[in-house]
Amino acid sequence: MSAQGVIWLDDPPFPANAAREVNDAQLRYNIRHATATIRQRRAEVVADIPDWQQLRSAGAAIKDEVLAHLDRYLEQFESAATQRGAHVHWARDAREANAIVASLVAATGHREVVKVKSMATEEIELVPALARQGITAYETDLAELIIQLAHDKPSHIVVPAIHRNRAEIREIFLQHLPDAPADLSDDPNELASAARAHLRQMFLDSKVAISGANFAIAETGGLLIAESEGNGRMCITLPDTLISVVGIEKIVPTWRDLEVFLQLLGPSATGERMNPYSSVWTGVIPGDGPQDVHIVLLDNGRTDVLRDELGRQALRCIRCAACLNVCPVYERTGGHAYGSVYPGPIGAVLTPQLVGVEHAAKLPFASSLCGYCYEVCPVEIDIPSILVKLRHDAVQAERKSSPEKALFGAVAKVMDNSRLWSLALKMAPLMRRLRHSTLPILSRWTAVRDLPSPPPESFRDWWIKQHKRTR
Repeated sequence: MSAQGVIWLDDPPFPANAAREVNDAQLRYNIRHATATIRQRRAEVVADIPDWQQLRSAGAAIKDEVLAHLDRYLEQFESAATQRGAHVHWARDAREANAIVASLVAATGHREVVKVKSMATEEIELVPALARQGITAYETDLAELIIQLAHDKPSHIVVPAIHRNRAEIREIFLQHLPDAPADLSDDPNELASAARAHLRQMFLDSKVAISGANFAIAETGGLLIAESEGNGRMCITLPDTLISVVGIEKIVPTWRDLEVFLQLLGPSATGERMNPYSSVWTGVIPGDGPQDVHIVLLDNGRTDVLRDELGRQALRCIRCAACLNVCPVYERTGGHAYGSVYPGPIGAVLTPQLVGVEHAAKLPFASSLCGYCYEVCPVEIDIPSILVKLRHDAVQAERKSSPEKALFGAVAKVMDNSRLWSLALKMAPLMRRLRHSTLPILSRWTAVRDLPSPPPESFRDWWIKQHKRTR
């Protein structure tokens, strides 16, 4: 993808990445163990919420209302936030957003910032962009800290280091965390304590913080982040300057709407009834918290997604990753195989729409279409239907012919002509000889399965014989 849009996709296509990742037994075990744990927790919590389905439908309806009138709600948000002392900036793409943030940080005179976990900033690769301007951003979320120290990339929306186990994290800390105890074990409490001690002084010293937001409230101009560790709350309260990068689809109309989404987000994301920390800030309060508050509203392809009547459902997403935790494809390949900041089923529908299906043509095929992702989505995104449509779009976007395209084109012509179809049925028994075929077009399919043998007699021939006997 170009520097304007980012969202990665620098790696080979999904099939090549997946072929590499499925051979990593440790990776498969790490992801399978983690996703199974989250799935079980989610199932238990959801079972105790009697109106879960009604909440899902309400969440979908609220999001659809926003998407239908997004321009009006964005203007309402800007007006409310500005009235309360915040500065609102508009960014068409990653390049503009990164330039805005870099200039705001530079204006403070500081060269180090602390940062809250944010998918929007991952999407635009803000941290590397700031580094090119001589500004160092320190991740404060535990999982993001692990990723940053290891010079890795996140592989999950909620748990970025899901592909790492405790032993690997211990080694990362010992090698890259300057103040890690020499006798550090892989006990989760010790690992968390080492990270906490490392970050504490940063929180106290930093004058500038960067965040995203889970929700932006049009009615009040406020932003909300939901988290499990409390690092986000430290970032949005202690520094003098706070800069938030927020996707334009994160808008909800009213404060009351949070009642629905906070009940949906916790169970879906981490299997908790509610997120331990839900922090809201609205503009500037003299003498309390950051006194210089900036909000960067990011488009980066989202208005293009709005044009698609079916595909726009993807903008309902509240980044809970429930679809990743149930996806059989994600469980075996991990997030890096997708080559995108958004992995799993939601990534397979969102990324091609944000960057153009021609740039991510393989992602819509990274699915078994089992439908489990739709069943667990807290805002009822019909991911399977969008995937099918995107597969059609991907095929149509192919500029040059391929053996597969030629084969299906020939089959379509045969099926469209009754005489050719009758002839093809008579030749079908010859297909038995191709059960272990290595023909270029069929080899990828038959390498792992047998080509089904056609019956000795077609239905049409059987019908003609039966019909003659009844006369």
